[in-house]
Amino acid sequence: MSTKILILVTNHAFMGTTDEANGTYAPELTHALSVFLEKGLDYDIASIKGGQAPLYGTDIEGDEINREILANETFQSKIANTLVAETLDLSQYNAVFYPGGFGLLTDLAENATVAQLTAQLYENGAVVGAVCHGPAGLLPVTLSNGEPLLADISVAGFTREEEVAFGSIDKIPFLLEEALVLKANQYVKVKPWAPLVIAEDRIITGQNPQSAHGVGEAMVARLG
Repeated sequence: MSTKILILVTNHAFMGTTDEANGTYAPELTHALSVFLEKGLDYDIASIKGGQAPLYGTDIEGDEINREILANETFQSKIANTLVAETLDLSQYNAVFYPGGFGLLTDLAENATVAQLTAQLYENGAVVGAVCHGPAGLLPVTLSNGEPLLADISVAGFTREEEVAFGSIDKIPFLLEEALVLKANQYVKVKPWAPLVIAEDRIITGQNPQSAHGVGEAMVARLG
């Protein structure tokens, strides 16, 4: 049976409660997905509500990987018609991936239904990956023993310094670094915009957009 990866994306199209267009940051999705596709892996894209998923960062000059994936007809169909997460047959998936972007801070970061699906996948042996703000989707994940998924795990995620540099710190619903410090066994970071991937057990996290390719590679390596 071939490996199939479930990609979970946000339905929230804005930066927090502002009217600033947002959603999933495209390069964090496309750069990891390019690694999956290079290895011949199949994928589905799902969200809480299903349907068209908002993306931003779709016009970054010089990013050929981003441009090529966004132009792919299969990808276009899947991002325009995301599956409703709670209707999925989880037996199809060997991995789940949360790309970042600010949108999921408003929905996936507190959605109990999707969190339960991710817990079930993990307990069934799936690899769990997330990058940048994507680890916010792991915050509500609680295992069947009552412990948070991240309780004994070291994680990376978008840092306070990067929020300040990006100008988002006063617009976001909560500070991811602070939330991960409180939830995870250890929060690890390096200097702003330097790539960092933390792979511990079957949980793989990356600090920022520059880490997306590395998260994809680490997930593929863990899948074997």
